Amino acid sequence: MATMKAARWYAAKDIRVEETSIPTPNSKQIKIGVKFAGICGSDLHEYNHGPQLIPIDKPYLLNGHQGVTTLGHEFAGVVVEIGKDVTGIKKGDRVAVEPIFRNPESPFIATGEYNLSDPLGFVGLTANGAFAKYVVVEDYMVHKVPDNMTFEQGAIVEPAAVAAYGIQQSGMKMGDTVLITGAGPIGLLTVQVALASGASQIFITDLSENRLKKAKEVGATHTFDARDKDIPQKIREITGNGVDVFIDAAGVQASFDTGIKSLRNGGTVVLVALFSREVTDDALDHALRELTIKGIIGYRNIFPKVIALINSGRLPVEKLITNVISLDEIVEKGFEALTQDPSEVKILVDINR
Repeated sequence: MATMKAARWYAAKDIRVEETSIPTPNSKQIKIGVKFAGICGSDLHEYNHGPQLIPIDKPYLLNGHQGVTTLGHEFAGVVVEIGKDVTGIKKGDRVAVEPIFRNPESPFIATGEYNLSDPLGFVGLTANGAFAKYVVVEDYMVHKVPDNMTFEQGAIVEPAAVAAYGIQQSGMKMGDTVLITGAGPIGLLTVQVALASGASQIFITDLSENRLKKAKEVGATHTFDARDKDIPQKIREITGNGVDVFIDAAGVQASFDTGIKSLRNGGTVVLVALFSREVTDDALDHALRELTIKGIIGYRNIFPKVIALINSGRLPVEKLITNVISLDEIVEKGFEALTQDPSEVKILVDINR
């Protein structure tokens, strides 16, 4: 049996680069030769605290996957084989992948809200992913990318889609002011999307001085140390009455509180981060101030727009790449580096290095 090298999750703090079988596509599936794959925050969660989305106790309903898993869901590559009944995609196409599974029996498919279909699942978490030479995905996940887009840019389409969907769902208008808490990859990509979408002022908070410096480089107008207790007051002094939009990309009580207090009356909150703990909330305050609080999961119907925006040069996602490593280096120079070094933002794995 032909094999390939892959980074496979066995348990928290146990990712092994080892040989595994090369997958073959079934009907309506596409096999991709991976070029570059990014390490995501959810990959880090699985590494440090998993299993979270990886199915261990019972198989994932849509494909039967369970147990040891090849990680990686932010990636781009070239189509090398197509299964039966695949249309619109051919061998040799350059592609990026939208890794959310869609349950065909869900009522949300008919409405186009496919990211709300149950059970939630992603390539690289509830199926083997792209930290390998080859990966097989469903045909509906595959999006062609232009010839002049690099595979490095293609690997960042997925997290950029999270940021773009967050801004889209916020209803942000040209000239609005935006606060983003958390200057990790999603927060920094949200800065870029807000800038490209016409935000007049972009505020961002984080604990890392290096990440705040990067935020300035990519378009933030004001940065704050997240430990500063006076952030809401300072933002109100600058804006007059608070920001129009608050994007929580940090996902902790302190970031939530800071953002709520920094919002103007009638403002909108979008919860992009996956909160690991419950937060307390003053519902009366929200009612009296007519705040809108909205959660999002992933994205939907936005990949083509994100690809076009990156290709136009208006969304220079490549500026967030802080390191490119080989698959053999993925634990020490990838997962451990992101865990220990806050100056790292987006690390890509060059699968063919």
